Amino acid sequence: MYEAQTYELILKRMLDRVDVDLDKREGSIIYDALSPAAAELAQAYAGLEINLRLFSAQTSSGDYLEYRTADYGVTRKAATKALRKALFFGKDNLPLEVAVGSRFSIEKVNYQTMERISTGQYSLECEIAGSRGNQNFGTMLPIDFISGLVRAELVDILIPGVDTESDDELRKRYLQRVRQPATSGNAAQYRQWATEVPGVGDAKVFPLWAGPGTVKLAIVDTEKQPASLTLVDEVMKYLETVRPIGAAVTVVSAAAKGVNVSAGVVLASGYAIQAVTDAFSASMEAYLQEMAFTGTYVSYAKVGTLLLSTPGIIDYVSLTLNNGNANVALRDEEIPVLGTVGLGV
Repeated sequence: MYEAQTYELILKRMLDRVDVDLDKREGSIIYDALSPAAAELAQAYAGLEINLRLFSAQTSSGDYLEYRTADYGVTRKAATKALRKALFFGKDNLPLEVAVGSRFSIEKVNYQTMERISTGQYSLECEIAGSRGNQNFGTMLPIDFISGLVRAELVDILIPGVDTESDDELRKRYLQRVRQPATSGNAAQYRQWATEVPGVGDAKVFPLWAGPGTVKLAIVDTEKQPASLTLVDEVMKYLETVRPIGAAVTVVSAAAKGVNVSAGVVLASGYAIQAVTDAFSASMEAYLQEMAFTGTYVSYAKVGTLLLSTPGIIDYVSLTLNNGNANVALRDEEIPVLGTVGLGV
């Protein structure tokens, strides 16, 4: 709105107000007197432009965005710790019991046992918050001595750790709140309740799915992947505390629909097929994450566009999705996940 209020324009307007019989050339007394004032006014207009953008949730950021969203009860989600599953083995590869509270390390990240799942299987919580706790798999080393321990393996992600919510994610939740009001246990409110649980990336609500008074939710984790049983249980427990009286709620994980891609490609000079495949796979994963609960099919044309947008690919032939030359349909509870990627030259 105030972009046009530049130093030059303001100074010109000020000089135009001075009588034409007076010397207004650069270096004159009048020019030198007005020039600093014009510079300060231009800076003030720039500040007004910034404040105007910070006022709107569409263009705001940081603390100012939080001030705006807090008026509607939407606050930035803090980083959460990953909950992982680990296996412990003793002599002769037999499952080993360990004490709750035992600490282990892998790749300079520490985990602590929280609860026994079954013989030799425990849930572990990462000691640092954020997605860093999701990245490691494999052999852990005990921080303290554990009698009889031969091997400790970090395996599944039960509830993924989440980084502090970004401005874009916070803005998306805010706009969802104001554009799709959640009230009286409607579908929008069930979705809001589900996404309030740490580790949940999104939810799809099916009202009256098994008759009057029934509600079903399919959920995904923050990586837009099928949710673990632990995460499903956490959402169910939370919904039991907030749902309307009399509502029968069912929570399930979204079902993964694998999308296998195959194509012949023409490479630009200096590019290797593996590097191109890796870049295309990353683009595909981002696209499929965007499609989780938002689309009814994976677009054949869109995948072709992603191929042509991949650095190093000049053209392609014989593109197939799941061995076909058409869109890949998604059922109501399905989300697309990347399967195999086979690119050849």
